[in-house]
Amino acid sequence: MSEPESENGAVHEAQWREVRYEYTPRLADILAHLRATIVVTTYQAGKLLVLGVHDGKLQISFLSFEQPMGVAVGSDRIAIGTRRQIHFLRAAHETAPHVEPHGMYDGCFVPRTSFYTGAIHGHDLAFGRDGLWVVNTLFSCLCTLHEAYSFVPRWRPRFVSQLIDEDRCHLNGLAMQDGRPKFVTVMAEADEAGGWRPNKATTGCVLDVDTNEVVVRGLCMPHSPRLRGDDLWVLNSGYGSIGKVDRAAGRYESVETMPGYTRGLAFAGQFAFVGISKIRETSVFGGVPIAEDRANLRCGIGVVDLVSGQTVAVFQFLSGVEEIFAVDVIPGMLCPLIAGASVDKQERDVWIVPQPGSGE
Repeated sequence: MSEPESENGAVHEAQWREVRYEYTPRLADILAHLRATIVVTTYQAGKLLVLGVHDGKLQISFLSFEQPMGVAVGSDRIAIGTRRQIHFLRAAHETAPHVEPHGMYDGCFVPRTSFYTGAIHGHDLAFGRDGLWVVNTLFSCLCTLHEAYSFVPRWRPRFVSQLIDEDRCHLNGLAMQDGRPKFVTVMAEADEAGGWRPNKATTGCVLDVDTNEVVVRGLCMPHSPRLRGDDLWVLNSGYGSIGKVDRAAGRYESVETMPGYTRGLAFAGQFAFVGISKIRETSVFGGVPIAEDRANLRCGIGVVDLVSGQTVAVFQFLSGVEEIFAVDVIPGMLCPLIAGASVDKQERDVWIVPQPGSGE
């Protein structure tokens, strides 16, 4: 993984938190070439990080949410899972030219609705044919939303015998295919409360949602399965790895190793954007391979060129943020304005109202 170069910055988040970071200059070039913006959640810092480009320079903003976890970008909206709610931000791109500084923003997303799920430990989110799919980690199931219920269970692993709030297998990741759930990651084939914890360094699996069969075993705390064409990509998080699954052989093939716990994955063009985290001083990571190098782990985003298999750009936090949760890409926009759900002194309110004569 390449070393960050000299471009750096700092922001003060809340009265006590200074967030310091640095990044390789090539990151802005890659985003400009892709015409894409990266959104990243960090529940530990309570922020949504937005990385865009304006006038060839990286633009960085932090939006406040309560323990943001999963994030999903749709065609006209963004969903952000938080501690007890899922927030929906709707596109209001016609507003962007009118926001100061004029000419900077090429899109706009503003909070419109929130859905109260309770603390279900929602991990990956994904938009599909049936609306938003949520990986409900606490109840070991995939679910959708309905206004009459906290959530609607739609699927669970066959080895989980009942719907109960016990985080039995630590179901955490979701890959979609043709608008439907196709693959998920779990940390163990377990059917008891917290059953994934004892042997988590070797019991991680990828499951096929359609067949409810195991695709590959023996992973270490896997996350973020994604389909790119016919290739199934997975983060073997406990090794700090991004790689592909040979489904016919039932084998995981590492492509690149990062200096951190890998969680959060999105693709754009020939690049993979990978979240990397430091790990907490808790028993959760006992026996996990990357814990042996705890002092040298980093937190940020690594950009992997899928042609070469090498890390070619980095955004790295130096202080204030130690864990990345989810990563997604907003395609076709270099610098959208995104409003947070919990506006603080560093953020701005954005109001959207009907125009006179619109009939609204």
